[in-house]
Amino acid sequence: MTARFTVLALLSTAYSASFAGQIEDQIRFRQSAYSFAAWNLAKIKNQVQHPDTFNKEQVGAAASAIAAIAGSDLNSLYGPGTEQGVGWQKTRVKPDYFQKPDEVKKLAEDFRKESLELVKLASGGDVAAVKTQFGKLSQTCKSCHDSFRLKDVEE
Repeated sequence: MTARFTVLALLSTAYSASFAGQIEDQIRFRQSAYSFAAWNLAKIKNQVQHPDTFNKEQVGAAASAIAAIAGSDLNSLYGPGTEQGVGWQKTRVKPDYFQKPDEVKKLAEDFRKESLELVKLASGGDVAAVKTQFGKLSQTCKSCHDSFRLKDVEE
């Protein structure tokens, strides 16, 4: 009986440890994706703020990177338990994220749609059009942050 209990306890601990790793990996992957998106957004912002040095190839490459992230099913990185874990830093996702899947889906689709439109406009080189679309794309980020991201997180 004791041997069975010991084996069961060891298996339970191993399962918990592997699950925690999966949680931490999911958080790290999504934090990395959002950091990479933010870096590319900053590159585009710099380009539209300095139209005299606007480079449509650089903007197009940054927009394509963002579109790839937006189309990569980031929602799959929000598994059970990922609202409380630590990836590269403590997660800032609000528990509401898991309670409002329809709203999350709509925001994710808006992000994807606006990022694809930015890719299309970037290739044309019209700085004003890119700037307007950049604003629309940035608004999708803000909408999600306002709804589902904690502002302050204790470390």
